[in-house]
Amino acid sequence: MTSPLHRAVDGGIELRVHAQPGAGRSAVVGRHGDALKVKVAAPPQDGRANAALVGVLAEAFGVKPAQVALVSGEASRSKRFRIEGIDDEAAAAVLDRLLAGVPRPGREHVDRTRGRA
Repeated sequence: MTSPLHRAVDGGIELRVHAQPGAGRSAVVGRHGDALKVKVAAPPQDGRANAALVGVLAEAFGVKPAQVALVSGEASRSKRFRIEGIDDEAAAAVLDRLLAGVPRPGREHVDRTRGRA
């Protein structure tokens, strides 16, 4: 059940993340190619954005922050995180839930009462 966003590893999953630090709020906002796009309010200084990403991912996947570790991409927007204590199927279900409420590109919400987005 591995998806383009994640793969199963011993004891958990490895997740591809596209980070956007310095955003107005911290949240999972959709996909960016083969990665989960996550915005964090923390700036990319002194590891603060990476720490914020750990917190967002831990909350989203229902694990403790200690179970989320940055594997690669410390100074890059493209990152890989290892999340322990979650199996492949559970991860796929979480990703489906996270992405279900996110409109696909080009499918922005249209306010039908005013005829504009």
